[in-house]
Amino acid sequence: MSQLTVADVQRQVTTELDRIGPVIDSLGELFAAAGFELALVGGPVRDAMLGRQHNDLDFTTSARPDDTERLLREWIRGEKGSGIWDMGRDFGTIGCRRGPWQVEVTTYRSETYDPDSRKPDVDFGDTLAGDLGRRDFTVNAMAVRLPGREVVDLYGGVVDLATGVLRTPGTPEASFSDDPLRMMRAARFAAQLGFSVAPEVVAAMTAMADRISIISAERVRDELVKLICAPHPRLGLTLLVDTGLAALVLPELPALQLERDEHHRHKDVYEHTLTVLEQSIDLEHRLGLEEPDFISRFAALMHDVGKPKTRRFVEGGVVTFHHHDVVGAKITRKRMQALKFSNAEIDAVCQLVEQHLRFHGYGDGDWTDSAVRRYVRDAGDQLSRLHILTRADCTTRNRRKAERLARTYDELETRIERLAEEEELSALRPALNGDQIMALLDLKPGREVGEAYRFLMELRLDEGVLSEEEAAERLRTWWSERVTNQ
Repeated sequence: MSQLTVADVQRQVTTELDRIGPVIDSLGELFAAAGFELALVGGPVRDAMLGRQHNDLDFTTSARPDDTERLLREWIRGEKGSGIWDMGRDFGTIGCRRGPWQVEVTTYRSETYDPDSRKPDVDFGDTLAGDLGRRDFTVNAMAVRLPGREVVDLYGGVVDLATGVLRTPGTPEASFSDDPLRMMRAARFAAQLGFSVAPEVVAAMTAMADRISIISAERVRDELVKLICAPHPRLGLTLLVDTGLAALVLPELPALQLERDEHHRHKDVYEHTLTVLEQSIDLEHRLGLEEPDFISRFAALMHDVGKPKTRRFVEGGVVTFHHHDVVGAKITRKRMQALKFSNAEIDAVCQLVEQHLRFHGYGDGDWTDSAVRRYVRDAGDQLSRLHILTRADCTTRNRRKAERLARTYDELETRIERLAEEEELSALRPALNGDQIMALLDLKPGREVGEAYRFLMELRLDEGVLSEEEAAERLRTWWSERVTNQ
């Protein structure tokens, strides 16, 4: 990220405050009239200074939750599409929506962790200065007092924002002791903002990495997802590895730093993986999504995690990693389960990891239409992501080789598109369904119906589309031979 001047920051925050003025001014006046302080705080202030627009606004206040809720209900009264929520009441947070604006107001607070606890103890505070002092980084510890729009920067956040540095308001040791998850947030914000991390913060993260163990898997997972979906995930992942945090939350990543020697040369798997991730991000537009795609990114990050366990040295200084795709899928499943990902997310990522080498058999040019159908069938609803991962997995510096691989995959995609038009590959199924099979062979539901269905599916994959009449005739012949051979 290019550095800003303090003047740039001041100009940009003024522009954004004017844009959101109808919200922040009216809320500020409402809370002030009731005798309470209110300030815009955190990410919206930081991003306003970076020239980024927000319709989700965070505030902090001297009001307690009951008073906050009463005032917010008054603020949204009569507005269409408005509403209140209070899931964060125990932490002092009341939220509401009014038109395009989403607002969360949190009572001044401080939170600390017992050394053996996974949950913070939350205490309400009485001052804005005290609330800002407990925040994670100086760039997030700035506020705008309302309704007067006075910028409050007690810890040099404006300068750190302008120079692109992450620092903590107090000592990093005290900050990370209060909330160890802030160590992962440092990596996440580095990835999101493209910032460097101050040396003293890196040193504290390294010394205190073990403290992350008291944080729940769900909170670790959420930070990891945000990091991987950020614009610069390499920055954050490298920081996690260098500080030792990755060894605790995603140990498969630093394990890719395989030792190398002069006799057994092979590609640096760790650097290769980070490059594949970046190349995968460059291809994400193929999915047609508006948001970053965690599934394809995490599959790129995990696609080679089976290599450390499958590495073998053979004659001639050659290194092999046979079956690392299958082994890697099992390792990935275990890690994602430990991080409490959903079954759907786990299945999608593991499917991509297990199939990421399938294309390389196509390079010999001897794939039949049947093989292409099976490739599509096995990829299922992950085919578009498999296209991305397979293309991203080419990190060779040999331009001719890279161009040859790209042309070969172009050819495969063209064949898939042609077969899809001819045969409706997106709905690969036999010509006869289960009811038709049972009627034709006079069967009741059971194992034999499943065997007949699989026979017809193999015919579909091998030979393409068959008419119902031809499929019925082939099924009768197969069934007759099966009965005879029993």
